[in-house]
Amino acid sequence: MVEREDLGAMFARITRRLIEAERPILAVHGLSMWGYVVLSHLARTPVDTQLALAQAIGYDKTRLIALLDGLEQDGLLIREPDPDDRRAKRVRLSAAGAQIHNAARADIRSMEAKLLAELGAADQTALLNAIQHLAGER
Repeated sequence: MVEREDLGAMFARITRRLIEAERPILAVHGLSMWGYVVLSHLARTPVDTQLALAQAIGYDKTRLIALLDGLEQDGLLIREPDPDDRRAKRVRLSAAGAQIHNAARADIRSMEAKLLAELGAADQTALLNAIQHLAGER
């Protein structure tokens, strides 16, 4: 029997490969990796507060403010006072943020399609289903 690497080691290499492939794509759209993570989360699942956003994406809440400041200055999101808690702010995508996110996501999906093209259609479907299952999305 041929010994294989641990899943964590293989996923780490895959993750590094994907991040390196995504970084220049995001740069074309004026986004950092974390900026894209924020826009992606807001596009999928609106949040009530900045704190809820930090928790949802696993980002340090004290560092999130600077990230959101930049995205807001670029017109990609809107922060408004929470009517229920004047200390909190609600966060949502702006129309420009949705447009930039959609364009970046389309370019990333194109890169992924090229990467996955090495696999047959059935293997692609099986791989994506397995990853979603392992990620707790199914």
